[in-house]
This record gives sequence, structure tokens and C-alpha cells, in this order.
Amino acid sequence: MNILLIHPSFPGQFEYLTFFLSRTPGFHVAFLCHSIDGPVPDGIRIKTYRRDTEKLSPLGTSLREAEAVITAMKELEKSFRPEVVFGHSGWGGLIYIKAFFPYVRLIGYFEWYFGMLPEFKGIWYTGMTQEERDVLFTQRNTALLTQLETCDDRVTPTEWQRSRFPAGYRSDMSVVHEGIDTEFYSPCPGQTLEKRIPGLSGSEEIVTYVSRGLEPTRCFPVLMDAFRLLLARRPHCHVVIAGGEKTFYGPKPVGGKTWKQMEIEKEGYDSTRVHFTGWLSREDYRSLLRVSTVHVYLTVPYVLSWSMLQAMSAGCCLVASAVAPVEEVVQDGVNGLLTDTVPERIADRIEEALSDTALRERLRLSARETILDHYRLETCLQKQMELLCRNG
Repeated sequence: MNILLIHPSFPGQFEYLTFFLSRTPGFHVAFLCHSIDGPVPDGIRIKTYRRDTEKLSPLGTSLREAEAVITAMKELEKSFRPEVVFGHSGWGGLIYIKAFFPYVRLIGYFEWYFGMLPEFKGIWYTGMTQEERDVLFTQRNTALLTQLETCDDRVTPTEWQRSRFPAGYRSDMSVVHEGIDTEFYSPCPGQTLEKRIPGLSGSEEIVTYVSRGLEPTRCFPVLMDAFRLLLARRPHCHVVIAGGEKTFYGPKPVGGKTWKQMEIEKEGYDSTRVHFTGWLSREDYRSLLRVSTVHVYLTVPYVLSWSMLQAMSAGCCLVASAVAPVEEVVQDGVNGLLTDTVPERIADRIEEALSDTALRERLRLSARETILDHYRLETCLQKQMELLCRNG
């Protein structure tokens, strides 16, 4: 079977699937992308396309993306005729595929539909009028609706993400997560990070936080206020914060600074016990999860991060936001502790876990069992393969 995967940045959400297909007899795989951000497995054909950098409206940008994808597919078709196309819809790249290649079976990966959640009005679109927000959302949703209509099959990673899409498309939208590598993200007693973060040597209370970007969508400023309270209460506690300073999902702070710089300038905490690591290698990131006493995952209601599931797989004691995408996975007091985004209550829940060894161990075991039961990579890959090989 000839399969074409499409994502602007290789490998995106198709990392595990790409490597699995490369080792599976009977499958020939090509990948269409704008940039390559990871190792390419043997046997995978990569075709890149150019993106127009001209500043356009969201809908205009999606149409330009779709045009670039079609141009690249026409070139690729000369030597590789796909039977199944599985692509991410978020940038609009799937819009024209069925019009130009009606013979392919088109599967769309649908990550997010732009609704009108109050959190996003306040965080993502500050300074915009209601009319401007409505126009922006409508343009973004128009591209998604076109792809929802033209795809033969639709998939999204969680039930909550499916619930965000229009009712008419939910019933036949499959929920299939990409999967968590539970063998790699596994507990390892005795793991250390002393070489990477020397100041942690001998620390018995290590509170960890990981985010692709340190920004308000993942509640970073609120969390820093909670850490100020926590560090004042617990003189032997250390905090390790991993992630880049780029803002991915919301507005940048005024003045050209990053949210991290803003928080550092606010001070109010013992800086010798707050460790910013920046981006970590996959191995160092796993080591961080393994040494964590309590891991914190905070977010507004938005796409669920892989990092939360990876932390649970590594056996972390989790304190997380009490919002719908998290509550699909975490039950308060069973496999984690849930909190709202008031700094005092975040600090209280972290301290509750730090103070109770038996509670932590129970939550750790239950967290890993949750991932083994519902997000194990092998199970998720099997579901993805069933989707790819489905007839009709």
C-alpha cells in the first residue's frame, strides 16, 4: 500500500506511525512537509514544498498552503502514486486534495476547532474587538470545515477535542491518540540530573514543570506565583522548569520581552532554587520526569499536551488543571491531584503531595497504569493501522 503523510513539519504527530510503517512489510511511505525537524527512518521518501511568506488573512494563508501541497503532490505523483493520504488539517494543506486527486482515500487529522471559549478571548485575543475575533475565528473554521467535508475519514486524539467540532461531524470522527512510548517513558528509581543541573544535588523535593513554550496558555505566569508561595513555605524545595521562551499559542508580552523574562524581573523567590533548563534532549527530559517529586501540568482548556501523558507514564505524581481535556485522563485523588488556577490553591495541592509520601506513591502507580491501559503506543499504533487499512 502506498501511503502519503502530510504535515508542515516532519514528523509532527506522525512520528511513531512513520517509524512503524518504515518497518512494516507491504507499505511504501512518502512524507510531504515544509521542514524536517527529526531523523528520517530508512525507506521513507521525503518531499518538501515551499511556503509563501507573504502576510495574508488566516483563510488566505490556508489556501496558499493548500496550493503548495498540491504542487508538491503533482511532482511526487510522477514517481509515487498514493492510495491513502493521511494529513494534518491545521494549516489547510488538505483543502484541494480530493479535487486534484479524487482516487485517493483522504484521512484528516483534526486537532482543534476554534470555538468561543472565554479563556481564549482573554488570553489569545487581547486588544481585539468581538467583531474582529468573530472574523478571525470564522476564517480559521472555514478552512477546517472545507477539509471536514472533503475527507473520507476524520480522526482526532481525544474525546474532548472531538466534542469541540460541529455536531454533524462528530459521529464518524474516530478518536485515536498518537500513543505514548511507555517503555521509554518509564519510572527509574535512582535516576539523577546532577550533571545537567548541579544545584539539584541532594535535593529531596523537586517540583517539575514542562511546556513547549513558557506562556499564559499553559498558565506559566500563574504557576510562577504559585512557586513563589511554595518556595517560601518549603525551604528545601527546588523547582525545575523546562521549555523554550517562544510564545506558540497566544500573545507575546508587551515591550519585546518573553514571559520568562517578565517573571524573572518580578523576582520574589529564591533564584538559587529555581532552575530554568531551556530545551532538553529527549533523554534529559525523561531523566527530569524520573527525578520529579511532584510534576505540575497547567493549561487553559486546549489541546492536551503529550508532556502530561509522558509524565504520567514515567510515574510522576501529577498536579494538574481541573479543565475538561485533563479531566478526560485524570481523576482527582485517583491518578493525580486537580486544581484551579488560583496560585494559593496550586501551591496547596503541590504541598499536599510533597507532604504525603504514601499519597504520592499511590498516585504515581495509578498514573502509569492509566497510560498503560489507554495510551500505550502499541495499542494506539494498532488503531492507526486499522484506520489506514479500512475499506470504504
